[in-house]
Amino acid sequence: MGGTEHLTVRREGATLVLTLNRPDARNALSLPMLVGLYDGWLEADAEDDIRSIVLTGEGGSFCAGMDLKALAGNGMQGEHYRDRLKADPDLHWKAMLRHHRPRKPVIAAVEGYCVAGGTEILQGTDIRVAGESATFGLFEVRRGLFPIGGSTVRLQRQIPRTHALEMLLTGRPYSAREAADIGLIGHVVPDGTALDKALRIAEQINACGPLAVEAVKASVYETAEMTESDALAAELARGWPIFDTADAEEGARAFAGKRPPVYKRA
Repeated sequence: MGGTEHLTVRREGATLVLTLNRPDARNALSLPMLVGLYDGWLEADAEDDIRSIVLTGEGGSFCAGMDLKALAGNGMQGEHYRDRLKADPDLHWKAMLRHHRPRKPVIAAVEGYCVAGGTEILQGTDIRVAGESATFGLFEVRRGLFPIGGSTVRLQRQIPRTHALEMLLTGRPYSAREAADIGLIGHVVPDGTALDKALRIAEQINACGPLAVEAVKASVYETAEMTESDALAAELARGWPIFDTADAEEGARAFAGKRPPVYKRA
């Protein structure tokens, strides 16, 4: 497993847990963090025994956005990763899930601040859990900036446009309850328990057929902007081959025998 000084990686069974680890800066995005994130997404895609990903933050915050000074690599901050950024100028967008979508489900476990770039990364995750004191928001316009991490495109596709525009144009903070009410997150839990809830959801996903899970996720995203007829055709092309896999055979045997299936990716 990889990781950097600002991004820790660990395994919880079949779940890869990526932790933004810069608590003294409320986990503001730095070059070492972005490199670690991208490597984590790649590791999850490459390893068949990883079936889900949980993204969280250390020290009571998720992510307070981009640290522009750190990204620039001034001084010793991230200087030894500059070659990675030069080799792949798109790396930071891939790390933030703007230009990369992992094959495995990504569950966000949010505590504390999840603002600016934090809310932008959040939009690249699939399932979202937050502690009740979490704070969300896109503050860029208040600073005369543009939320270029994808929010003007993705947010209106994930929540009603009126709410998306209010969040984008006012730059105000949103509580976890309000974020749940508008559909930005799915679960609000007591403070300090977001990671536990996310891991429980991951366990439920991990118990399912991995090929089916990946195909379902892919189908949801690739059909989102299609017409209904085109989307149904794409769904059939994506889903029908799953019935011919060993996973499907195992699932059928388990159902007939009323025992939990033990899936081996095949």
